[in-house]
Amino acid sequence: MDEGIEVAGAVRQGVGGLELLFLAAVLTIYIVLGMLYESYVHPLTILSTLPSAGVGAVLALLVFRTDFSLIAFIGVILLIGVVKKNAIIMIDFAIEAERRDKLDSREAIYRACLLRFRPIMMTTMGAILGALPLAIGLGEGSEMRKPLGISIVGGLLLSQALTLYTTPVVYLYLDRWRLFCLRGWNRWYHGRMGTGHGREDPQPAE
Repeated sequence: MDEGIEVAGAVRQGVGGLELLFLAAVLTIYIVLGMLYESYVHPLTILSTLPSAGVGAVLALLVFRTDFSLIAFIGVILLIGVVKKNAIIMIDFAIEAERRDKLDSREAIYRACLLRFRPIMMTTMGAILGALPLAIGLGEGSEMRKPLGISIVGGLLLSQALTLYTTPVVYLYLDRWRLFCLRGWNRWYHGRMGTGHGREDPQPAE
């Protein structure tokens, strides 16, 4: 009896640390993407795709009446890497088009949606088909692997249906917010330092 209580306590303690693990993973992704794009804003656009993946995983588990176990949570962690790939493919192309072709953000993200639709669909379908045998539950020990497959397939299906529409919208709104903050910074700087001092205005990081 005592051993069972100790095991249950250890399981609860391990599950309680998963929230911290999830936050650490998201923070690490934000830092890496921020250094990659040299921006504070664009990583937020990419991370905006994660909630739809988590909701899709939970809904799939509810539909198939499967508990949200540790294995299912591992599937959600895997979704972080797979789902943000869609936004990275799109945003990376849009940023490059803005810098190389001197396009505005609206035209750049529109072109990215058109030209990156096929790679996004191909990689997502490959991930779904790879996780489908786990979700169906084929082979020995399938009861343990089934929540993993269900969470991955459900998260990918919902995120794929939503992020193709939401990512361009988030990109445009955050870019407008970035430009608004930049104009506010310039007004504050000129008001504080004055003009005509022969000094070059600093450009704050995006």
